[in-house]
This record gives sequence, C-alpha cells and structure tokens, in this order.
Amino acid sequence: MSGNGIRCMAAAVRRVTNGTWDALEVHTEAGARTVTLEMDGDAGYGGVAMGEVTFGHDLEGALGVANVGNPHVVVADNATWPDVQREAIAERMSRIEGGANVEFVTVLDRANLDMRVIERGVGWTLACGTGSCAAAAVCHRVGLCDHDVIVHNPGGPLRVQLDGDQATLSGPVQFVADVEWLET
Repeated sequence: MSGNGIRCMAAAVRRVTNGTWDALEVHTEAGARTVTLEMDGDAGYGGVAMGEVTFGHDLEGALGVANVGNPHVVVADNATWPDVQREAIAERMSRIEGGANVEFVTVLDRANLDMRVIERGVGWTLACGTGSCAAAAVCHRVGLCDHDVIVHNPGGPLRVQLDGDQATLSGPVQFVADVEWLET
C-alpha cells in the first residue's frame, strides 16, 4: 500500500483514459481504497480513504507502532541526532518489527508535524503517505496532536484526517513525466 502512489496512479489512469470522474475505487492487497481527485490540467489535489490504522505493541524508544496496510514505527526525533544515528535506530527498530518503515517525528504544534522517514528496503525518502498516517495516528493516540493534521515531509506537506481508527490522506498531485516501456 502506498498512499502517495495510489493518488498518483489514480490521476495517471484518469489522464490516460481521458476520464472526467472525480473518484476511483482501487483494489490493493490492503483492501479497496477510494481515491478522489480534483484536477486542473497536469496538477491537482487528491485524497484517499486509507482505511483502518491499527496499533501494535509498545516498543522501547518509540512513540508507537502502527499498521496502515504496511508496518510503521514512529519515533520522537531529536535535533541533536546525526542521520547516521537515525539510520542505526531505524535499522534496529525495523528489524525488531520484522521489517517496518521508521518515521522520525517532531511535533510543531497540535495541527502540524514534521516528519522524515526511512522506508524499509529503500532508505530515506522524500515523502511517505502511509507513514504520514501512522505518524499522525500515533501522535494523536498519545495526545500530541489533533485529529486533523498537516504532516510536513521533505517532499511537501500531506494532510491526515483521523476519524476513529480510520485515516484519510490528501495532498497534491503533479505530473512530471510520461513513461513508456516496450515489451522485450
């Protein structure tokens, strides 16, 4: 499950099919997800009902463990940590959880979180939609933020809205290239 990927994929389907619809149901291994789009040419805004956020056990050194179709460990960031220390923390926590993305979060205020993420098997990434949902849900659960929060990723802000155990993710969609591949 990829929160950003599913929004971009729905926008690409709409573009390729010359669709005019504003909602698309996408079937993923994490279940069916409804994506909504507001497009103006090659740019727009998309949202996706991410489904249930479930919480795991307590993990020493973490704010919490959550699953949003994939596993996440949310850690309170420390501005004094060098990235090499964050990477060691992420490696250890991901291993303990059998392979998980690890989000390093700073609470800016009750409506804004700053987040950097090390995705399992990838490393540092510019943005993580499921990670943004996990970070918001864990921070909300421990009383650090409200149910509607902007999660500032290095690649741009994403909005997470929590309704009970359900999360909705929304953010910008922008076409940057057309990609074609040939069968060999």
